[in-house]
Amino acid sequence: MDEELKCPVCGSLFKDPILLPCSHNVCLACARNIIVQTPEGETPPQSRASGNSDYDYLDMDKMSMYSETDSGYGSYTPCLKSPNGIRVFPPTLVHRHCSITCPLCHRSVSLDERGLRGFPRNRLLEAIVSRYQQSRSANVKCQLCDRNPVDATVMCEQCDVFYCTPCQQRCHPSRGPLAKHRLLPPTQSPAAGSQQMPAGTIRKQGTCADHDMENFSMYCVNCKTPLCMKCLEGGKHGSHDLKPLAAMWKQHKCQLSQALNGVSDKAKDAKEFLMQLKNMLQQIQENGVEFEACLVAQCDALIEALTRQKAKLLTKVTKEREYKLKVVRDQITHCTMKLRQTTGMMEYCLEVIKENDPSGFLQISDALIKRVTSSQDQWVKGALEPKVGPEFDLTLNTDPLLQTILQLDFVQSKVESATVPPAPLLQLEKCCTRNNSATLAWRVTVPPSNPIEGYILELDDGNGGQYREVYVGKETVCTVDGLHFNSSYNARVKAYNSTGVGPYSKTVVLKTSDVAWFTFDPTSAHRDIILTNENRTVSCNSYDDRVVLGTAAFSKGVHYWELRVDRYDNHPDPAFGVARINTMKDMMLGKDDKAWAMYVDNNRSWFMHNNSHTNRAEGGISKGATVGILLDLNKYTLTFFINKEQHGPVAFENLEGVFMPAVSINRNVQVTLLTGMEVPKNIKQQ
Repeated sequence: MDEELKCPVCGSLFKDPILLPCSHNVCLACARNIIVQTPEGETPPQSRASGNSDYDYLDMDKMSMYSETDSGYGSYTPCLKSPNGIRVFPPTLVHRHCSITCPLCHRSVSLDERGLRGFPRNRLLEAIVSRYQQSRSANVKCQLCDRNPVDATVMCEQCDVFYCTPCQQRCHPSRGPLAKHRLLPPTQSPAAGSQQMPAGTIRKQGTCADHDMENFSMYCVNCKTPLCMKCLEGGKHGSHDLKPLAAMWKQHKCQLSQALNGVSDKAKDAKEFLMQLKNMLQQIQENGVEFEACLVAQCDALIEALTRQKAKLLTKVTKEREYKLKVVRDQITHCTMKLRQTTGMMEYCLEVIKENDPSGFLQISDALIKRVTSSQDQWVKGALEPKVGPEFDLTLNTDPLLQTILQLDFVQSKVESATVPPAPLLQLEKCCTRNNSATLAWRVTVPPSNPIEGYILELDDGNGGQYREVYVGKETVCTVDGLHFNSSYNARVKAYNSTGVGPYSKTVVLKTSDVAWFTFDPTSAHRDIILTNENRTVSCNSYDDRVVLGTAAFSKGVHYWELRVDRYDNHPDPAFGVARINTMKDMMLGKDDKAWAMYVDNNRSWFMHNNSHTNRAEGGISKGATVGILLDLNKYTLTFFINKEQHGPVAFENLEGVFMPAVSINRNVQVTLLTGMEVPKNIKQQ
């Protein structure tokens, strides 16, 4: 941001900056040095100076101190000896026919009778420079310590002296004639280069220079300037488009913020492009060395006549390598400069947005918005693409006979050398997880020489284990289902073509949901099962027990869900639990070896697996009751609850594999599934 805060004339941080009509800034003192006198009757092509100011600038009457017998011209020309390449010649001025030329865009503007007071003061820039100086300033030392001065804690505004706490209590007590002195937090002394504003100070509201004590309240869109009420009474802006100052302030801040978002994306792409170019430097170096080694090996295998030609061929390879290196280095230098300018401008704009002075902001907002918007144009298509590749497209033909060795040379391939695809770039903004599914998207930033035939997506096991292929195909978006809940997966992708398989992309980490949100699965349910309420409520049209499974599959973690009994007639015994996906659907849950369940009536319950009934427990269900199932795959156990209380001991142990929520009911029962619930505490063990 330093470049944005330095005067283009003196090269130092702005001091008393004024805003020229072209929206560039100069120091007040520097503006006095670049004022030139124009011949009488001749005016620059640009408009005359106008605006509002809070400064008592150099008046035209004060300019009459310069001799009228001089040539009447002052100028500045580019010069490497000055900080910003600008050489300033002392002007010779009279009190009329004077103009000032912007040192950046070289637009000239004539001065009116107000002189430099006709240019508005850039309060926002002055505040940002002051804050920037404060952030870099060192601690202020006490001025009354005899030896080894310590950091000052206060400064007397009247005495202009810095004190540490002991020296202040000894030399400047807060009593007697010194009681009325104002003690402030320490600030950097003027000799050190900066002055800080006392804590809590509020910047003065912008007032109209043409009407004293009148605050700005409106904004003229045509003139692009803030106005006070007396300016409106004059009638000059009667036919102009006038807007409330606060509304225009917010609108321009919003426009500047939106433009900054675009530039920020370009800067991010530029950083990635710079990394790509730097990696290419290493590849070019390595490929160059490798190519030289192959060339030397071929030439050494030939007869003596080939040695004279070998030096020429090596020279061509070296030139090709140096050319590629030069092109990439030049591209790195150019891109680095653009990125530094863009980053500095972004930091400056962010500081401007923080300011709370509407009129000051609107003085520069139009120009900043144009700058930010136009800065995106420099990142045109192709600007972030390498101008050369790291490969050496040279082929040495060793077939000619011995008599043609002296004419031996490189043969340039007509078709670009085949290469493997580059590493794809994962689009993080499109990668997401939902429940135990993950969606990934990617793209290729640099078009390969050969068309890409497909992509290979790999995920690990969610526990830092080995990668496995989960997708192979041409699509650039893929959704992977059936992952573990509450797990973090590492994903990567690579591309392949007829030449081979390219490198992997960067790895992205995707975390699945902590708890499961699922419904009943209509595709695997028995045909007598009826699902309603978006597949969360289940009933049956048969007197026999029928099984329905949930849509979630669990193999890891701790999971808890409940089933609310909506209808319970004639004392049936529904069964609740977990099962494999291939469990029998036309009998009570738990009668085969692929289900683990608790069946319960209105008085008692039993646990059942593989048609084995165990652990009879008193207490049953009725309409409105809830049955909870706790599947703990960290401990490999299954526990049941009725109305939030644990029912019986831990039902089953040593459960391993993949389990799906399951329930079996007949036509006398209707239940509703409740998911995403907290795990119960204080579980009783056997």
